[in-house]
Amino acid sequence: MKNEKRWYQKISNWLTIIAVVILVPVLLINLSIMFQANTDKDKVPSVFGFKPFIVLSGSMETDIRVGDLIITKEVDPTTLKIGDVIAFRDAEGTVTTHRIIEIVDNRGEDSFITKGDNNSSQDQQLVELSDVEGIYVARIPSVGNVLKSLSEPTTIIIVVLAITVVFAVAFMLSNKKSLSQEQLEFLEYKRKKEQAERDKENEEFMEFKRQKALKEKDVSENDKTSKEKTTKKTTGTKKESSKSTETKKKTTKKTNSK
Repeated sequence: MKNEKRWYQKISNWLTIIAVVILVPVLLINLSIMFQANTDKDKVPSVFGFKPFIVLSGSMETDIRVGDLIITKEVDPTTLKIGDVIAFRDAEGTVTTHRIIEIVDNRGEDSFITKGDNNSSQDQQLVELSDVEGIYVARIPSVGNVLKSLSEPTTIIIVVLAITVVFAVAFMLSNKKSLSQEQLEFLEYKRKKEQAERDKENEEFMEFKRQKALKEKDVSENDKTSKEKTTKKTTGTKKESSKSTETKKKTTKKTNSK
């Protein structure tokens, strides 16, 4: 039973962890990004200053691959230097993530020349400071495809249902474990109650035997006393009878003498 309890507890805990720590935050972040994207289409959504992007091309392979999720951090563009990987908007408004290979003066302001690590030539468009969305800080392999799927309304509904099912299963397992514990406690209570009743019956039985023994002892002593009294009376009667016989004999002798 202890192993069964541990099994239920582990399953319940893991399901709760999956739902709370993984699925729920991912869904909330994705919904937040979608909300920001629909609210201000000219601004890239961010979460606490971090902006996630899904990699759609292989221009930065092999360090960054198609389907990866990259995380960029909002940064002061004037602090950027050659070799930094940045996310920026191009002329069409598409966000691209490439490496800075040169910093040039563009009408009195710094601009960046960028290039994809896997591309043979540099980008044709200069990246101005206002075009910079952030600096690359991390990559999560293949998660981009998952988040892309989560952006679909049908997928969101499925995920919400999955989270609901996970919580329901975790609750059922936890509730079953609780019921099992209550059943064990009830059985233990019942066992102790029955044991107490048996102990009480044994005590009553022992008291009954003791009282019975005392009564038998009293009856025995009374019988003994009665017998002693009867014996004394019989002895007294015999003595009186003997005296009477002797008296008669004496009387007879006297009569004969006369």
